[in-house]
Amino acid sequence: MSLSDPIADMLTRIRNANAIGKARVRVKRTKVCLGIARVLKEEGYIRDYLSVDDPTGQGVIEIELKYGDLGEKVIRRVERVSRPGRRIHRGVRELERVLDGLGIAVVSTTQGVLSDRQCRARRVGGEVLCTVW
Repeated sequence: MSLSDPIADMLTRIRNANAIGKARVRVKRTKVCLGIARVLKEEGYIRDYLSVDDPTGQGVIEIELKYGDLGEKVIRRVERVSRPGRRIHRGVRELERVLDGLGIAVVSTTQGVLSDRQCRARRVGGEVLCTVW
């Protein structure tokens, strides 16, 4: 697992598992990754997630991906926005809608990891971690 950017590692693992139709994917457990998994579940992009202890002590998150009745993918695209070398921060007014509201942006705020919809409702901005649609 990538040590330098656990968020990019998580998104890549989800993207790859989704591409081949896997039911589950395991990613390294961090507070931010748990927050992203929670937002993806709340917004209906994944079926569920579970935090599991492993022998290393770090722990993993087991994510259950979601597909339609005929196997169609719920997650069409996942993109990292803010990177370790280039942080992207947006105020609540500058948060753009992803695909005119069909997708979401996942934002790290002072109130935790939230979707762009939750940010608008709470009137907070933050670091835009990724977009999903």
